[in-house]
Amino acid sequence: MNAIDYFFQDTAGLEKDLIVSAKERCSYKEMATEVNKLASWIRETFPQGTVLLLISPNNNFFVKIYLSIIKAGCVVVPLNSAIEPSNLDFIKEKTSASHAFIHSSVLRRLNPEIEISDEIKVDSVPELYDEKNYEKGPDLEDDHLAEIIFTSGSTAVPKGVMITHGNLVANTNSILGYLHLKQNDTMLVVLPFFYCYGLSLLHTHLRVGGTLVLNNSFMFLGSVLRDLKNYRCTGFAGVPSHFQILLRKSDSFRNGHFPDLRYVTQAGGKLHKAFIAEFIELFPEVKFFVMYGQTEATARLSYLPPERLTDKLGSIGKGIPDVELKVVDENEHLVKPGQVGEIIAKGKNIMKGYFRDPESTNNAIKDEWLHTGDLGTVDEDGFIFLSARKKEMIKVGGKRVGPKEIEEVIVGIHGVIDCTVEGVPHAVLGEALRAVVVKTPQVDLSSEDVRAACAEKLASYKVPGEVVFKDNMDISSTGKKVKGTL
Repeated sequence: MNAIDYFFQDTAGLEKDLIVSAKERCSYKEMATEVNKLASWIRETFPQGTVLLLISPNNNFFVKIYLSIIKAGCVVVPLNSAIEPSNLDFIKEKTSASHAFIHSSVLRRLNPEIEISDEIKVDSVPELYDEKNYEKGPDLEDDHLAEIIFTSGSTAVPKGVMITHGNLVANTNSILGYLHLKQNDTMLVVLPFFYCYGLSLLHTHLRVGGTLVLNNSFMFLGSVLRDLKNYRCTGFAGVPSHFQILLRKSDSFRNGHFPDLRYVTQAGGKLHKAFIAEFIELFPEVKFFVMYGQTEATARLSYLPPERLTDKLGSIGKGIPDVELKVVDENEHLVKPGQVGEIIAKGKNIMKGYFRDPESTNNAIKDEWLHTGDLGTVDEDGFIFLSARKKEMIKVGGKRVGPKEIEEVIVGIHGVIDCTVEGVPHAVLGEALRAVVVKTPQVDLSSEDVRAACAEKLASYKVPGEVVFKDNMDISSTGKKVKGTL
């Protein structure tokens, strides 16, 4: 099935807003009409399966181009609007792309050697294709490639994750199976659409007829809080840093009243228990969905029902509908409760593979099971608890240490806003622990205070030998913390 036909199946004729922002708005009917016309032009201009790049902030242009490329049977590669020229060159060569749709605000900074379509060219297309306003896209097999999402590449060369039409449909159905979104839902979007979490917000709301309020300025918290209230948003989605900033840096949020806010979702890394407990204490009427996923799973793998937050605090829950999760040892055997193993996943949302990288694909997918590279435990009730990424594990004097356990202790110290724990080279131990801490200016906190708090709750080899204070964490374009940038 064509994924875009699926998204618009019950919503294409709606007069209500799909997209709202400070600068523009667009109804479902307007977007569906534009997408139909533009997809017709793309079908006649590019052979089916052609890889097309898309570089734009979150706006109408992005949504229109993204949906049109996929509907036409071509392959979209959405990229960070702040992409460096060297990374763009790498991806262009990797995908053999010869055409890019680039928003004018980005084009001023980039000068890529590639054929380009901007808003002016795109806006002229519908006039030429009015008579070819095809409502239905080409029939496509479930395994037909829809998009390639490149991983951030913070620790290695970026990999292109191949997502199919079937992946998009399956993942959207699964998420809607537990979030129960309705046409009257309005989501405040601060996550970029080149990120799978951001795209999942677009997919799910398209399917049910909800509204997306785009805010590309999260660091200006005043505008975020105004949008939450003024647009009467029922939902908010964020990564850990978003919630930590709102809870520890914004009295207006902590003391605010958001009567329309029905639920929030959190993914993109583990949010420490202290922050979750703080949120539900401040906003007990708001449902808090802890979620876990990967780009390789289209977006989502598990969720923790809000009603289980109290007794299963710290868990990522169980597999979403139609997704099976297991925690296994090195021999692929199920671990016993409390034992650490790797989380593996199986479902129709699992990627087709890495683009032009069969070796990495074979390492990641074995017998239809995605090996996530995430370590975790499972309790007697089948709830999974995330421990660390395999690559994040630190070897201190031969002992394996997971940074999240230490971070959990440090963020529980009064006055701490955020922290990361990382391994640094050590002549004797191999690696030593360094804690990077952000605290409120009003609190007097020393390195020894942090080390003492850790010593009270952790084994001696888990106590950081070095504690460094910073004013702010370095945050990536998707809102995730960047380590090792002192």
